[in-house]
Amino acid sequence: MGRWRDGRGRLIVRTDDSGAEPSACVPLEIAASYRARTKGLLGRDAVDGAMLLSPASGVHTFGMRIPVDVAYLDRRLRVIAVRTMPPGRLGLPRLRARHVLEAEAGAMA
Repeated sequence: MGRWRDGRGRLIVRTDDSGAEPSACVPLEIAASYRARTKGLLGRDAVDGAMLLSPASGVHTFGMRIPVDVAYLDRRLRVIAVRTMPPGRLGLPRLRARHVLEAEAGAMA
């Protein structure tokens, strides 16, 4: 898998590996450059869909206005862990995580 570029796309969520109908299709913002990953969701009052930070193994919510759900993903984009983080927190990095997906709190329930 090559390097990702900053931009927009769609996140297609499937609940099983059979490749059947997707469970959800969510607007996705990709932050792959250092500058885009550093800014992330800072200064926003809401999240439209989700943001993928790549590469990343951990995040913080210092300077954020809203709580977020954080999913740590491995190199195959499989979920390792999901946490809800209020503003002003430092999330511990996950050793196997290669990407981080952020969305509004409660979106990943």
